[in-house]
Amino acid sequence: MDWFQALILALIQGLTEFLPISSSAHLILPSEVLGWPDQGLAFDVAVHLGTLMAVMAYYRRDIGAMIGGAGQAVVQRRMNEDLRLGLLVVLATIPAVVFGFWGDDFIERELRSALVIAITTLVFGGLLWLADAFGSRSRTLAQLGFAGALLVGFAQAVALIPGTSRSGITITAALALGFRRDEAARFSFLMSIPVILGAGLLKTKDLLELQVPVDWGLMALGAVVSAVTAYLTIVFFIRLLERLGMLPFVIYRLVLGVALLAWMA
Repeated sequence: MDWFQALILALIQGLTEFLPISSSAHLILPSEVLGWPDQGLAFDVAVHLGTLMAVMAYYRRDIGAMIGGAGQAVVQRRMNEDLRLGLLVVLATIPAVVFGFWGDDFIERELRSALVIAITTLVFGGLLWLADAFGSRSRTLAQLGFAGALLVGFAQAVALIPGTSRSGITITAALALGFRRDEAARFSFLMSIPVILGAGLLKTKDLLELQVPVDWGLMALGAVVSAVTAYLTIVFFIRLLERLGMLPFVIYRLVLGVALLAWMA
C-alpha cells in the first residue's frame, strides 16, 4: 500500500465510520473493485484509533458527565441520569461483544465479499428508510429503557456483517423505537466508543503477536486523516440531520447496492 492509497483509505474510514452507509463495505471495495492490496492490520488499527479520538472529542461532555455521574452515584448511593445513560451504553455493547467473539472468524472468512456487501447495503438501506419514514421521532434518551437499549445492542451485533453499517443499523433500531433523529444518532455514536475501543485493542493484540513490520509514517497519516475527517463528518451530520433526514443516505445505499450487483453481473 502506497501513500496515496493510505490517504484515500483514511479519508474513506473517516467519512463512512459514522454515516449510515457502512465503513467496512467501503474499505473492502477498493481491494474488490480496484484490486488494491489489503490495508493490513497495522493500518486498520491506526484508522480506528483516529475515528475513536474523533467521536470521543465530539462527545467529551457526555463522556465526562457519565464518569461524573458514576462518582456521584457512589457518593449519594442512588442512580442518576448520567450514570443511567452510561449503563445503557454498556448494556447495548454486550451483544456485539458476544457475537463478535463467536462469529468473527466466520464473518472474516465467508462474508467479506462484494455480493454480501451489495445485498446488505440494499436490505438495510430499505429498513433505514422505513424506520425514518414511519417512526414517531418523538422520544428522547431520557425515555430509553434497558429493554430498548438491549434491542439497539442486538442491532449493533448485526453490523458485524459487512455492508450493514454499525451506525445505520443502530440508528434504524432507535428510529423504529420512536426516538428523534438526533437522539438516535447520539446514542448510536456513544455506543460506538466501547465497540471501536474494544476492536482496536484486539487488533493491537493481534498486531503485537504477529510481529509484522510497521510503517509508522503510514499509520500516523491514517490516524490523523481519519480523526479529522471523522470529526468533521460527525459535526456536519448532526447539524444537517433534521433538515436532510435519512433519505439521501438511503438513496446512496440503493445506488451503491445496484451498482455492485451490475458490476458483478
